[in-house]
Amino acid sequence: MTLYEFDLSKGEIVIGVDEAGRGPLAGNVVAAAAILKKYSSDLDDINDSKKLTEKKREKLFDVIMENFYIGVGEATPEEIDEINILNATFLAMRRALENLKKQCSTNHLVLVDGNFKIREYEGEQEFVIKGDAKSLSIAAASIIAKVTRDREMIEEGKKYPEYKFEKHKGYGTKLHKEKLLELGVLPIHRKSFLNKIIK
Repeated sequence: MTLYEFDLSKGEIVIGVDEAGRGPLAGNVVAAAAILKKYSSDLDDINDSKKLTEKKREKLFDVIMENFYIGVGEATPEEIDEINILNATFLAMRRALENLKKQCSTNHLVLVDGNFKIREYEGEQEFVIKGDAKSLSIAAASIIAKVTRDREMIEEGKKYPEYKFEKHKGYGTKLHKEKLLELGVLPIHRKSFLNKIIK
């Protein structure tokens, strides 16, 4: 079954939702919601964002923006620290769906990547484990979320060049941890994620 056929098996119109950035030590968690406008074979390259190169994701970003209605939502490091990363992820997903609603009707089945439904979301939804490798709309959302977040972290790298955010995108790499210990914590760091690094 192709990713498009999977979506069709769930209904004529579905909304795919996915996030990027649950694991990093810095930056927002970003979610995207996607509804396909019209299918064409140009979309067959769309797959789980983790399986694609950065260059390929950037290229597909424009294809997706042309062929899908897209909503993006984010939750900040402050919100992550306040309500925890899982609740902040759900908050970002609800915001993505709200932003999608500004472009088109969202009274459709929501397919959420992972093994949780979106808390406090009123509409019909199903979770799909490894959904970004099964559903076209989830895969599209995963690419939009990932590229959006990566671009934000590249901008943070320009603001704080010594931290090299453009290289590690805020993830807890050896380089990032070394810079944290050497230079200290920034406003974009998730303080609740740093307990084991900064004693």
